[in-house]
Amino acid sequence: MNLWFWLLVACAAAYAWKLVGYFVPARLLENPRMSRVAGTMTIGLLASLTIVNTLANGQVLAADARLGALAAAGIALALRAPFLVVVLAGAGTAALLRILGWN
Repeated sequence: MNLWFWLLVACAAAYAWKLVGYFVPARLLENPRMSRVAGTMTIGLLASLTIVNTLANGQVLAADARLGALAAAGIALALRAPFLVVVLAGAGTAALLRILGWN
């Protein structure tokens, strides 16, 4: 078995999972509780991916410029800054910390 086989298996599984979504009854999707659960799961997944990508470097924990960028973006969000300002604050902080040598 080579890599291409597993890639095609993963593609087929992802496509099959997407097709399963079409068989979910419409009345279930119109339920307000289901909308809240789906929204909450999306927020939780995004938050967990952000933390993992910020604090992990392979199999080890990393405290580098990404952590400072996340803190700066979090502060900008807490101050209700527009999304572009949040992104620029995070990117600028990461660049500044890398220039200062915090890799």
